[in-house]
Amino acid sequence: MARLRHRITRLVALVGVALLLASCSLIEVDSPLTTFDPAGPNADRIDSLFWLVFWIATAVFVLVMGGLIVILVLFRDTDRESTKEPKQLHGNAKLEVIWTVIPALILAAIAVPTTAAVFDLTECESDSMRVEVTGHQWWFEYHYPDHDIDTANVLVMPVDEEVCLEMTSADVLHNYWVPSLMGKRYLVPGQTTLLRMEADETGEFWGHCAEFCGLSHSLMRARVQVVDQGQFDTWVGNQQEPAALPAEEDPEYDGYQVFVNKGCVQCHTVRFDNADASNIVAQGAFNGPDLTHFASRDTFAGATLPEEEQSYEAALTEWLADPPYKKPGSFMPNLALTSQEIDSLIVWLESNR
Repeated sequence: MARLRHRITRLVALVGVALLLASCSLIEVDSPLTTFDPAGPNADRIDSLFWLVFWIATAVFVLVMGGLIVILVLFRDTDRESTKEPKQLHGNAKLEVIWTVIPALILAAIAVPTTAAVFDLTECESDSMRVEVTGHQWWFEYHYPDHDIDTANVLVMPVDEEVCLEMTSADVLHNYWVPSLMGKRYLVPGQTTLLRMEADETGEFWGHCAEFCGLSHSLMRARVQVVDQGQFDTWVGNQQEPAALPAEEDPEYDGYQVFVNKGCVQCHTVRFDNADASNIVAQGAFNGPDLTHFASRDTFAGATLPEEEQSYEAALTEWLADPPYKKPGSFMPNLALTSQEIDSLIVWLESNR
């Protein structure tokens, strides 16, 4: 019976090790959400701290387990009838100092660089570009105060420039996390938290809300587009332009009428002209994304659509047909639009670039 129990224990241990090793294969370097592919100085610093702690912990584990194995092998009691007691070390001042000092040094080696990084990464530089981030159920809103730009889902920022995110929440607790560029930071209703972001390479980086915030928490995503300074200046100039108000003879006019008549104006803002009374400003208690330059963003619905290998038009058709189905709990209702109304609305939305 004892032998069978030993075999079962060994089998369970081997299966556990196999599962642990197999789980490591799920970690891909090019995964959209990975902390192991830093693309900026702040993420590099966090990555360096992680590996410092990891290797120190690995060394401690190997030394402790190795010492335990040596003790179990060399000092095992082979004489089952022996009553000999092992030598007691209680009161040995040298050993007690050693096993007190060594852990203290290990903790200091971890705590000093960690504390320095925490304080350094918490505060933004005075000359960094400010972006105000507001968390909603379930999407992120971005306001560029220096440029008077409002957008959603996609944060556009220049390469090699620090961007200071001033973050809050309009409803519940959220958490902003773009692992390739920085760690996590809470978005708290009624408070402002700061997050330093900087990228040293261009590209698109994925983000996600890292705090459970309701029914569609898993569908609250974000994307960061890092471009060179010239492209960023062009993007800013485009975003500052008002949308074109369609005339009756324009192909976009029918879609614009659907937008106005179906009550979309209760939640969405469209800037047609800063001096024109035709500006549409959200009138309801809930404000959805600004649609002035909707088509300039390559994602919508909290950066969850389009799905992989899905066309922009197909995704937009599904979304407009039944938003709560695509995103459970969505504040955007099912307006029971006809296929013709959806097609017309898409034509108008895609003209807002």
